[in-house]
Amino acid sequence: MNREPEPDLDSVDLHILTELQQDGRMTNVELARRVNLSAPPCLRRVRRLEETGIIRGYHADVDPVALGWEITFFALVGLESQKQAILEAFEVLATTWPEVRECHMIRGGGDFLLRLVARDTAHENELTSRLTNAPSVLRVQTLQTIRTAKDAAGVPIG
Repeated sequence: MNREPEPDLDSVDLHILTELQQDGRMTNVELARRVNLSAPPCLRRVRRLEETGIIRGYHADVDPVALGWEITFFALVGLESQKQAILEAFEVLATTWPEVRECHMIRGGGDFLLRLVARDTAHENELTSRLTNAPSVLRVQTLQTIRTAKDAAGVPIG
């Protein structure tokens, strides 16, 4: 969902967002201490940020390799047409695959950029083949990550 930044965010709201991006598991009491508020108004601010959709959720940042997902790769996918029905159909297909962790419609060089995980090279090849043979797919270029120097969650705040 695309949205404009909320115009009424003050420095305390921004500080709350910064702290929660760094550690979403801290207690409200700890968060309130870090942003110099008492706990009840801090909780009200967090709830408002959640209700307006600025805070979209909380999750654990798991290590894919520790869970057997040895390979992360990107796929640049070009479709045979940019008709809305074809774009939407591919998007629906891609978002049903659990190995697709991100799906972005892009401009310049392709129609979609996907980030996928695979258990091993054979699994990566199978996923690439499934992509290549998917309806309306004209071309697929895959790029395997060698190492990741930065993987920051969220966005810069302030």
